[in-house]
Amino acid sequence: MTVPKMPGSDTRPNFLIILADDLGYSDIGCFGSEIRTPHLDKLARNGARFTDYHTAAACSPTRSMLLTGTDNHIAGVGIMSEQKGQNPERWDVPGHEGFLNHDVAAMSEILQDNGYHTLISGKWHLGYRPDNNAAERGFDRAFTLLPGTSNHYGHEPQIDDKDYGPFFSRVSPQLYTLDGKKFDVEPNVTNDPKGFYSSNYYTDNLVDWLEERTPADREKPFFAYLPFSAPHWPLQCSKADRDRYEGVYEDGPGALRLRRLEKMKKMGLIPEDVVPHEVVAGPWNLEWEEMTPYERKCSARAMQCFAGMVDNIDQNVGKIVQYLKRSKEFENTVIIFQSDNGAEGADYEAMPTMGADLMRVVKMYYDNTFDNIGNATSYVWYGSRWAQASTAPSRLYKMYTTEGGIKVPFIIHYPKFVKEAQNGAIIDAFSTVMDICPTFLDLAGITHPAADGQPGTFRGRKVAPMRGKSWVPYLVDGKSVGEGMAGIHGDTSMGWELFGRGAVRQGPWKLVHIDAGVGGGKWQLYDLSKDPGETNDLTDSNPTKVEEMKKLWEQYVKETGVVWGPHDDIETTGPEWGANDPSIIGGDHMAHIKAWMQVRKGETPPLPAPVVRK
Repeated sequence: MTVPKMPGSDTRPNFLIILADDLGYSDIGCFGSEIRTPHLDKLARNGARFTDYHTAAACSPTRSMLLTGTDNHIAGVGIMSEQKGQNPERWDVPGHEGFLNHDVAAMSEILQDNGYHTLISGKWHLGYRPDNNAAERGFDRAFTLLPGTSNHYGHEPQIDDKDYGPFFSRVSPQLYTLDGKKFDVEPNVTNDPKGFYSSNYYTDNLVDWLEERTPADREKPFFAYLPFSAPHWPLQCSKADRDRYEGVYEDGPGALRLRRLEKMKKMGLIPEDVVPHEVVAGPWNLEWEEMTPYERKCSARAMQCFAGMVDNIDQNVGKIVQYLKRSKEFENTVIIFQSDNGAEGADYEAMPTMGADLMRVVKMYYDNTFDNIGNATSYVWYGSRWAQASTAPSRLYKMYTTEGGIKVPFIIHYPKFVKEAQNGAIIDAFSTVMDICPTFLDLAGITHPAADGQPGTFRGRKVAPMRGKSWVPYLVDGKSVGEGMAGIHGDTSMGWELFGRGAVRQGPWKLVHIDAGVGGGKWQLYDLSKDPGETNDLTDSNPTKVEEMKKLWEQYVKETGVVWGPHDDIETTGPEWGANDPSIIGGDHMAHIKAWMQVRKGETPPLPAPVVRK
């Protein structure tokens, strides 16, 4: 690969990826929300919204697909490292390391090798091993949150007291790194506006790095990656952002769901005659009318905090857009905004074993009384009913391969696209997070090291080809390969699998398998062009199509290395988030975390010792 020769300064486009964490489909204004997001709305008004854009069903698998252009089972996150302890023998195969493996070339690495200045500030969640840190995967500057979540104010009292508990030690240890070395944030227990708050810090840091570029770096185009950890739980924000939504959610998630649906219809984002999927909630998640007045009050307050977090993300989007305009780089920067998966609907307190430990730690160290909800010393989430207010009309939410778990809001802005992809365009072509890497490389004039669908060599190692498709013919040349949903991908198919929940899509047809407890238990067939809510199972009326789709599913499993078995089989084996056997592929997740805990600020733990495979 060679850098295209440019007269004078490199004029290739800059790239800015802004990634929200657990943001639902209708959680921003331009996708039907009541939440104030003027900066994102303006990007959408002048750019384009994609209404059929898909990710994986959870965060780290999506991030691996985003950075590599290929399937998560190839990129190393066929299973999230936090969950490998459950049925570990099943995940003891390549592609299930639980981190971004070296069988793929990361977009950051490719761009770095081809003359781009590369920056990340935010949530990484793609590995704890030092050789998997963002600083080792193509980023010139890297400030990263390593785990999947952390207190947004940097306050983790249970860790200070060494009372991690299995939930917090495995899922939410507070671990930040700066350029590959441990970094300690200063806890902001008083919610000081000048103190640490995740979204503000990530954005300010990225803007600082852009401002501080050397003359040589300014000659290069940049790739900036801003992955927020908001609005992922714990739901925390400033009092000003929280109180802006006082009273908005007093009538509960059902009423909010109806308002959002009506607004999306008026905006042309969903059909007028759409049939939304019914809300699916466990017996512990009460109907609004069944809750006590105080329970309703606290639940609405949690949703206020979620809204405040989204509002704050938009404020930070405004900061970086304003910087790009000041530096006269806005017109030459491709900006995308998206979520990493559907809204988070888990009811953690109801988990069979981990729920009790989680609630013990929360009650011991945090204050979730009404007046304190949203502060650094609170620790709340909002549950499945609020989540399904934002994923409607789709089915379910994060962790499921139904549309509610994998279809997310997506905005793209670049003034050099064809007019049909600007000025508020609504694009209904099926698209996927795997398309971003090939699109960016195409716009930069760079050939992937594994071209033409064949393995290649990169930095001395063998790497897999991309599975996504470049949008350049569609967005720059204005060429479609089909009508409507088929405009970008034609009749090609795409599969999904995570935690034993699977799906395959071709055009409007989707075959999906989820657990029996939420209405699955078998393969189900849907025509999404007529039934975006996945409400009318066509398996009995169209067995021929079912068999066609099953063959596509089997092809997907074979090509990507999926270890298939229904979710209901996984849950009966092993503890929730138990310890890994260090000899299985990817090693022991907990050992990698503890290694960071044992070093001081500015240090890096040694690489894990090689293990003898079984």
